[in-house]
Amino acid sequence: MLLFRFGRFSSLVLLATSAFGAASSHPASAVEIIRSSGGLPAYIAASFDEPIGFVQATSGEYLVLDRRAHTVYVVDAKKTAAKRLLQIGLESGRILGPGALAIGPNDLFAIADAPGKSERIQLFSLAGTWSGGFYLDTRVAERLVLGPMVLNGVGSMHFTGTTFLVNQPESGALITELDRQGHIARRIGTLRPTGYESDNDLHLALNVGVPLADPAGGYFFVFQTGVPLLRKYDATGALVFERHLEGPELDADIRGLPTTWPRRPSDHLPSVPPLVRTAAVDRTGRVWVSFMEPYTYVYDARGEKIRTVQFQAAGIISPSSLFFTADDRLLVTPGCYEFAVR
Repeated sequence: MLLFRFGRFSSLVLLATSAFGAASSHPASAVEIIRSSGGLPAYIAASFDEPIGFVQATSGEYLVLDRRAHTVYVVDAKKTAAKRLLQIGLESGRILGPGALAIGPNDLFAIADAPGKSERIQLFSLAGTWSGGFYLDTRVAERLVLGPMVLNGVGSMHFTGTTFLVNQPESGALITELDRQGHIARRIGTLRPTGYESDNDLHLALNVGVPLADPAGGYFFVFQTGVPLLRKYDATGALVFERHLEGPELDADIRGLPTTWPRRPSDHLPSVPPLVRTAAVDRTGRVWVSFMEPYTYVYDARGEKIRTVQFQAAGIISPSSLFFTADDRLLVTPGCYEFAVR
């Protein structure tokens, strides 16, 4: 069971700009096994302690965020060697307690971390030069971690080069858009009703999720806790649709969600189990949602499920991060694998 603290918890996703191909003809009811088509060589991947981010720049170079080592590595385009680009530290230009890595179309990349329990986003060039950053107006408790997942504080992030999307349900909205100085540009989406509005911590915990940008304009939001849902908003922030994320692979987990919550002391937080691990949008506007169970559902721009997939390398992988490259490959951690997913 997972603890979330609000007012001290936020989940960031940078606006995505990745691209993807034509609609799949695979029946939505079939579980499709997608086998790894490559990735970083084993001698490089094995040198990382706990990779939680794996992206590619327009130069062809790869970046890997190693959470346990508090380090960012750069790997050359030919995948022959990795070198340390950013290292552990409290001061600007270093990272401590990282939760997410993202890269923009201008090859600036962002790291979200939490030095001294203060949430921070920093921007860097591919040479590791510090290009700016800001602190959020939240503080986090001690890091709560389940495997590769950061459960409180900044746990996911994508970047357009200009703005960030943030999930801070304590603000009263699902999505907050921030500029590069950390100023609020807008808020989008109302919290879903939970029936627990009188228990504010529990109500907020059931409105935790991943905000994503629709490449055609607008936004998606994937609820990670409670009954998993997908919402789409247009460019003005108006709700377009809401879809339940469901399938036989999730039936047992959804049936097992709590319907009653025990009384607890006022200084204790509710224990809320997430069903969604991560999510991303490809360039055609398809939403890929990976669950705690080792399955990924793919939804088209209308919110219809079109694929159910599992990723296989040495074994079946439960993705902790997804990144779509410009040439139709999907980069996945753990393992730093590549998949051809058209």
